[in-house]
Amino acid sequence: MWTLRWKKKKKKKDRLPIVPESPIEARSSSSVPTDPYSAYSITSGTNFSPSSCTSSVASLKSHIKSSLPENPMIYDMSDIRKAIYSKPSWSSLRSSLRGKDVVIFQRKSVIPLSYSVLNHRLVKISKSYHTSLIKLLGASLSNEYVYLVYEYVPGANLVNCLRNPKNPDFTVLSTWLSRMQVAADLADGLNYMHHLIGDNSTFVHNHIKSSNINVSEQKNLQLRAKICHFATAALCGETQALSSKAEGTRVYMAPEAQLTHKCDVYAFGVVLLELISGEEPLMDGNGGGGGGGCRRVSVIETAREAVSIGGGVRRWVDRRLKDSFPIEVAEEMVKVALECVEEDPESRPDMGRVAGLVSKLFLKSESWDKKMGPPIDMTISLAPR
Repeated sequence: MWTLRWKKKKKKKDRLPIVPESPIEARSSSSVPTDPYSAYSITSGTNFSPSSCTSSVASLKSHIKSSLPENPMIYDMSDIRKAIYSKPSWSSLRSSLRGKDVVIFQRKSVIPLSYSVLNHRLVKISKSYHTSLIKLLGASLSNEYVYLVYEYVPGANLVNCLRNPKNPDFTVLSTWLSRMQVAADLADGLNYMHHLIGDNSTFVHNHIKSSNINVSEQKNLQLRAKICHFATAALCGETQALSSKAEGTRVYMAPEAQLTHKCDVYAFGVVLLELISGEEPLMDGNGGGGGGGCRRVSVIETAREAVSIGGGVRRWVDRRLKDSFPIEVAEEMVKVALECVEEDPESRPDMGRVAGLVSKLFLKSESWDKKMGPPIDMTISLAPR
C-alpha cells in the first residue's frame, strides 16, 4: 500500500526534480542526462521511509542544479563598472562579479546593437555548452561597446606554453601526447561550435589563434585546452559584416573575404602546425631568432617544405620533444593541418572531418605512448637531425 501512495506523490509537480526548459547540448562526460532519474535506480527489497524519499528527491534536485551550466545573462552596466573600476584603456580584465571570478572582455560592436538583439542572441547561445569552450556567463552594452563576461579558468595561453622567451628550451607541453590532447580538445570544441549546438545556428569563432587558447592542468595532472572568446563574433555582429575579417591576426586569416566556418578551419590548421613544430606562426627565413633583413616565412611554408622532403617532417617537429613521438602519426597530423590551410576554401575539410581525423591520430598516439612507457631524458637516434 505504501508503494501505491509513493507513486501518487511522485506525480505531484513539487516532488519532481526541476529541469530547465532550454535544452543543454553537450558532448562531454559532464553533460546532464535527458532523463533526470537515469543515474538513480530503486531496487526491490530496499527499505524506504517517506522521509528518506523526500531527502532523495531533494538531493537529486541539488545534484542536477549544480551540474547544469548557467544560462548567459544580461548584466547591468553598473555591475560591470564596479567590477572593472576605472580602466582608461584595456581589452580584458580578470575581476569579481556578483561573487564569481570572471574575465570581462571589452569589444567594439561592428554593427549597432540593442539590448533586445543582445538578449535574442544570448538565448541562442544559452543552448550551447562544451567542456572545450570557456563558458560565456553574460554580456552588457555601453554605447558602441559590448562587455562580455566569461568564467575565469586558471592556466596559461598556448603561446606561453609553447614558447617561453625567458627560457626557449623549456615548454610545458613537453610530450607528444600532451600536444595531441590539446589538438583533440580544440578540434572537438570547434566541431561542436560549427555543427552540434542544436538550433541550426551558424557559429563562426573568427578569433582562433594560439593566444586565445587556454591550457590548464586538471585534477589528474593532465593538460587540457579550452577555446576562449566563444560567441564573440556572433554577439558583436562580426558574422554580419565582411569588414570584420580584417580584424583577426593576419597569419591566422584565410585569404578569402567572406567569413565562414572554413575561416576557422584555416586558423585551426595554423595552430596545429604551431603545436607540432613549436615555432611561431611567422618567423624569419633562417627558422627563428632575430636575423635582421631576413624574409619572413610562415609555419605553413616550412611545413610544406618538410613534407616534400624525405624525412623532413621528423626534422621539422619540435626538437624539445627529443625525437620521442610516433613519426607516422606526426606526418599524418602535418598533412591534416596542411589540408586545413589550403588557399581554396572548398579544398579544406570541415571541422567534423578534421575532428574525426585528429581523434583517430590521438588514439594512435595513446597506444604508442603506452608501448613506450615512462619517458626518459635522453635521445637515441642514428638518423641526422
